Amino acid sequence: MNHLPLIIKREYLTKVKNKSFIVMTFLSPLIMIALIAVVAYLSQLNNDKKRTITVLDETGLLKEVFQNTDNTTYNNLTDFNLEDAKTLVKETEAYGLLHIVKVDALDDISNNIKFYSEESPSLTIISGIERKIEKRLREMKLQKDGVTLAQIEASKTNVDIAQESFDGEKSSKIDNIIKLAFGGLAGYLLFMFIIIYGNMIMRSVIEEKTSRIIEVIISSVKPIQLMLGKIIGTSLAGLTQFVIWLILGGVLMVVVSAIFGIDMSQASTPQQEIVNQAMQAEGAQAMAENLITGISHLPILNLVIAFMFFFIGGYLLYSSLYAAIGAAVDNETDTQQFMLPILMPLILAVYVGVFTVIEDPHGTVSTVFSFIPLTSPVVMLMRIPFGVPLWQQGLSILLLIGTFMFAVWFAAKIYRVGILMYGKKPTYKELFKWLKY
Repeated sequence: MNHLPLIIKREYLTKVKNKSFIVMTFLSPLIMIALIAVVAYLSQLNNDKKRTITVLDETGLLKEVFQNTDNTTYNNLTDFNLEDAKTLVKETEAYGLLHIVKVDALDDISNNIKFYSEESPSLTIISGIERKIEKRLREMKLQKDGVTLAQIEASKTNVDIAQESFDGEKSSKIDNIIKLAFGGLAGYLLFMFIIIYGNMIMRSVIEEKTSRIIEVIISSVKPIQLMLGKIIGTSLAGLTQFVIWLILGGVLMVVVSAIFGIDMSQASTPQQEIVNQAMQAEGAQAMAENLITGISHLPILNLVIAFMFFFIGGYLLYSSLYAAIGAAVDNETDTQQFMLPILMPLILAVYVGVFTVIEDPHGTVSTVFSFIPLTSPVVMLMRIPFGVPLWQQGLSILLLIGTFMFAVWFAAKIYRVGILMYGKKPTYKELFKWLKY
């Protein structure tokens, strides 16, 4: 009699009714949104902070460079020496003092600039000041050589190489960024899902084994059915939890933004300011158009279908290995010796995807690793946005399914013997012997 549906139902209900599962299902989004809200609030406070920077330019050449902004006010000093300027900054509690030493040669100015402050200054502030000074000094050097500002502006040329396939399909540099983002997100989701719920399967097997419940269950159920039921049931519970996280997280973000007035987009790195400036510059409209075009060029249907196959296949493959490890040991501490061979292909797949696929998605390394079943779910998902022939995708899926079936047979052999073994720490040699039983 096929008990697989009953086992799947039992595993699913056992997981979703577990108190810790319920608590973490609803508590995790709350914690995550709270952390994002706190980071966004602190970033918002930092971005809204008013700063006054005192400038002591002894050369008199760079005063016009420092123009006030919404959050930064520049106070230019004249007829002050350095010590008096420092005293004034301390008394007024200004953010810092920018001192430009008077020198004879224009080339020496860049080596005689210091920023004095009570605490370490913001990297973004210092970088912004450096860019302004560099631009002004470059213009002054060119003017010294007889080049006017009008000529400098006229000499600026933006080169944007148009990209087009031999079939006439147009693309742009931003297309590659979009493709990498979609592929990277898909690979990262699979990686995290395997780590989180693979460990859940392994712990579940260990718990049933140590509580001796498994001895009762195994008397009426085949080991392979029990293992598959545990994998599928736990997977469905994981998907349920994941969907709840997405829905609850989205609702909480809207609620927090509306009630507390926190802009979640403020939870960003200082590089966000550079991106915003780039978007406001000339060509931002063209960039937005390229972004829309890049998204439209993505093989959405192919991505969705491939994601389902590779996500399910990759997860089931690794889950069977996690279940075999759980059956082979008596406690979670003993699993460490078997975890490295499982984690290494996953980590390798992520590194290959990030450092190789973006540079050469159709190169030898990317192609080979997209066929190896232990790495293909991540690497192939990152390659598909760049355009992978259907026969390669089909072959990779077939290899993944075949390896999964072999892994299930392999894991079932270990599972059949391991779930009834107690009090002994297994070795790789003993696991190999179990395959012959």
